[in-house]
Amino acid sequence: MCQESTVQKRQRRQAGQGMTEYIIVVALVAVAAIAVYQLFGQVVRSQTAAMAKELAGEDGSEQSRMAQTAAEAAAAQTAAKTLKSFTGNAGTQ
Repeated sequence: MCQESTVQKRQRRQAGQGMTEYIIVVALVAVAAIAVYQLFGQVVRSQTAAMAKELAGEDGSEQSRMAQTAAEAAAAQTAAKTLKSFTGNAGTQ
């Protein structure tokens, strides 16, 4: 009887560890998604607006141009960021 309860405790502990690992992975994915959305959020909003206008039978070319401009700005921002940008030492070298 004593051995059975030890096995059950071990199984519960392992299940708890699996759940903890799962929560950590979900949190990392959420943080990454937030970062990507902050970088490309305007692009996504503009593209969605362009598609909605086109589906409604209206001209969505202005929203398409806004999406292109936002995408170019995001690409320039990405190209400008290096590891030095995040440590605050960008101007030292």
